[in-house]
Amino acid sequence: MGQCPGCAKDVAGDFAFCPYCGAAQAATPARRELRKVVTVLFCDITGSTELGERLDPEALRLLLARYFERMKTIVERHGGSVEKFIGDAVMAVFGVPTVHEDDALRALRAGVEMRDALPDLGIDGRIGVMTGEVVTGTEERLATGDAVNVAARLEQAAQPGEILIGHETLQLTRDAADVEAMPPLTVKGKSEPLAAYRLLAVHGDEGLSRRLDTPLVGRATELRRLRDAYDQAAADEACQLFTILGSAGVGKSRLAAEFLTSLDGARICRGRCLPYGDGITYWPVVEVIKQLPEVDLEPSVRQGIRSLIDEGVVSSSEQIARSFRKLLEAHAERRPLVCVFDDVHWGEETFLDLVESVADLSRGAPILLLCIARPELLDRRPAWAGGKVNSTSVLLESLGPAEADAMISSLAVLDEGLRARICDAAEGNPLFVEQMVALVKESGTANVTVPPTIHALLTARLEQLEDPERSVLERGAVEGRIFHTGAVQALAPDEVQLVTRLTSLVRKELVRPDKPLFVGEDAFRFRHLLIRDAAYEAMPKSTRADLHQRFADWLRGHDGDLVELAEVLGYHLEQAYRYRTELGASDDANTVLGREASALLAEAGHRASDRGDMSAAVNLLERSAALLPTNDPDRARLLPILGDALVERGQWESAAAVLAEGMELGRAQGLPSVVADATVARAMFELHTQAERTHAHVESELEKAVRLFEEAGDERGLARAMTEAGRLPYWRGETAIAVERFDIAASHARAARDRVQELAAVGGLLAAMVDGATPMAAAFERAEEMAKLTTGASRPDVTLLRCRGEIELALGHDAAATDFAEAARQLAEDLGLKLAVHTGIARLRGRLAFGADGARAAEQVFGPACEALAQMGDVGHLVSSLPYLADALYELGRIDEIAVQIDEAAEAVIDEDMDGQVGMRRARAKVHAGRGDLDQAERIAREALAYAERTDFLALQCLVLEDLADLLLLSDRRTEAATALGSALVLYERKGSSGFAQQTRARLAALSTPPDVPQVR
Repeated sequence: MGQCPGCAKDVAGDFAFCPYCGAAQAATPARRELRKVVTVLFCDITGSTELGERLDPEALRLLLARYFERMKTIVERHGGSVEKFIGDAVMAVFGVPTVHEDDALRALRAGVEMRDALPDLGIDGRIGVMTGEVVTGTEERLATGDAVNVAARLEQAAQPGEILIGHETLQLTRDAADVEAMPPLTVKGKSEPLAAYRLLAVHGDEGLSRRLDTPLVGRATELRRLRDAYDQAAADEACQLFTILGSAGVGKSRLAAEFLTSLDGARICRGRCLPYGDGITYWPVVEVIKQLPEVDLEPSVRQGIRSLIDEGVVSSSEQIARSFRKLLEAHAERRPLVCVFDDVHWGEETFLDLVESVADLSRGAPILLLCIARPELLDRRPAWAGGKVNSTSVLLESLGPAEADAMISSLAVLDEGLRARICDAAEGNPLFVEQMVALVKESGTANVTVPPTIHALLTARLEQLEDPERSVLERGAVEGRIFHTGAVQALAPDEVQLVTRLTSLVRKELVRPDKPLFVGEDAFRFRHLLIRDAAYEAMPKSTRADLHQRFADWLRGHDGDLVELAEVLGYHLEQAYRYRTELGASDDANTVLGREASALLAEAGHRASDRGDMSAAVNLLERSAALLPTNDPDRARLLPILGDALVERGQWESAAAVLAEGMELGRAQGLPSVVADATVARAMFELHTQAERTHAHVESELEKAVRLFEEAGDERGLARAMTEAGRLPYWRGETAIAVERFDIAASHARAARDRVQELAAVGGLLAAMVDGATPMAAAFERAEEMAKLTTGASRPDVTLLRCRGEIELALGHDAAATDFAEAARQLAEDLGLKLAVHTGIARLRGRLAFGADGARAAEQVFGPACEALAQMGDVGHLVSSLPYLADALYELGRIDEIAVQIDEAAEAVIDEDMDGQVGMRRARAKVHAGRGDLDQAERIAREALAYAERTDFLALQCLVLEDLADLLLLSDRRTEAATALGSALVLYERKGSSGFAQQTRARLAALSTPPDVPQVR
């Protein structure tokens, strides 16, 4: 039922025209269910039972009627909606039907006014206020959600005359609300105590005051144009209208403040347009008038001014505009006048007419009208200041990355990673930067989250859109930060003005045109990711689920345009499945949807793992597995691959749990290849993390896996098992056996047509050739062959680049070696291969740094690498890396810093790990040498040499021989030192390491020169 606008009769039913007078009827808008953050207020009478006992029923009814009417009037005056009267309680919602960025502050103002009104009615009451996410637009209630329940609990906990507010409400109003913290409340239905605050008073216009004292960055051009406008007004003795336009938080007020503080000799006055309230039309004008001292004015002007202050004096809007203009001119005759009007986008039409009238008609006095507004002003007044020769408008854009970083540095001292995350999230909006930094400082954590102030601001901005525009924006948000017209049309098939809607959204600075990903489409990008998130999160989960599935259907028709189709399709189907599951759906259709999403994510995860992108692989495979039942065979097949990726990421505990589950599930489901895959992965990573694990144990486990793979006819599995089996003799220094096994692994991979696994085997083979007895020339040829097989950006490429660096270093080409090492590091980090970064690549980079810049530079590489391995619990790799850190610290005279760590690591090294056995002895020898115990140092160094000579690691033998020569020189045993270096030279020449050989010859030449004879250079 509605009321006819023509005859005011109640019209029941859906009529286009009134059945009584024929007047056209306004269409009843369909209810639109939304999720939004609102503020809920409960007000209840205390002592109502006593009132009922004391008063006559009719008197009580009249009292309650007056109470309800008074409360309803107050709520609605502050922009709230009364949900219902429950007994003698009033429930009001601020944010329905329209969200405002200051809803929480409006609710507090209303609450204070309601509290103060209760004594006039002769009753006592209590109030509770809470902010939170609710669902609105349903038939049953204005708002449904936990915030409603919490507001009711706060009201029940309040004493007569008290207002209790929740933490979320205080976050949005802390600069305007005087509160007193209360002990946490234990309330019914809440598992954790509830934070509550007693509201004492409300003051000011902003719930959160914005800082105007931060250094101004990135606004030099706009500031210069503003100063030029002021100079022009002063020089011409004329009025200039200057408007600063920009979205909320972009820095309009900060720019104005910087300009105003630079003025000398000008009179400054300012007024602010209010978003709601009584008498707001001329509110900013009255504020300005009150700041100006009295001057002589003609009677008609005085009357116009008085009419704004004295309700008993009446003037027309034209007379008021003229009077205000004359007042400004009278003051500007004495000195230049700057009149600032803030938040002009909230100004009433009459006020906007007044401003333009002053700009049009003012003459003979230097006046700068400085207006600050959001772009929405141009929706209401497209011709604002248009056609005026004395008018300028500037649109403030977001700050650039360097400018945003400078602003963050001015607000707080944060580490580089945290600054980068805030920069990324804020996307150049100064207010967002400020609020995010404040939240980080307040919380004491490194989590970058969206402060509630920003969420409220963005949501309020979207609420101002017409429903068709908002619908288009929401459907674009389903696709993501960048969206395409075809997708939006598919999700909004009834929208016939799509181009018009998008053009309007561009004009309102919500989206901008962008480069399309699909042929024949136009694309748009959300101006800010947070705008996209606000639009998306406002939709009910049921709507999101439907739109994600429909978008996936549209996307399938564009599969030729998208490289990562499986990942994108999987994401959208995953979202549809999850939302339906959260809403209680458990039907077959949703089960099928979940399996389809899982299969697509698994496909994308396999590809990521194959190319060595372990960060992506872990993310995709974890999500895929989570969509399947715990006992599902497809889930079992995913777990070994996920476990491998977790190992490469250095996430040991997660890897252990995943691999154990995979093995158990594989046995239960009768899947031998799954059991074998999990066996291989677990055996290898336990070798590095559990000191009691031996090569014999791992060999035994790998043999079991090989038998399982053979029974299953799994060539790919055999390739993987044999690749890992090749690593064991490689680590023992038996590189000839390792090369043979890697060759077998490569042949199985070729039989399986698995290029990725073939490259893994070839990469292991290449590493064994580089470190073993194979001449460098042969290793170089194998590297060239491998380079023809790789993609240039995959996991095997990391191995190839590192080995190329090792070869170039051995040949004496340090610059080329450095380039390969850096390329390997960058690629490994991009792919999330933490182990590779902190092991072989770090050792190569550190040795290069040692040779180029000395021990301190080497320490800066080896130190973080060893620290990372220690934190990961990877003892197997740590014992191979610590000796290089010991080399650097020994040269710096600081070997004692890691002496204890060396002793602990030496205890954990397994017998078969020859690199570890040799390396730990090298490190311990350095500790003793650093302490002056040369005899003990030599004894341990000779032990290291004995271990090294059991292997065919020629480079490692040379390294120990050079260490021994250094120790012998400390005892002035030059002949023995020369013998050790001569042995190293023989090995270097056999290996073909010409660069190292040349260095060793130089050392031998130096030794052949008597110490007291100057060398000729």
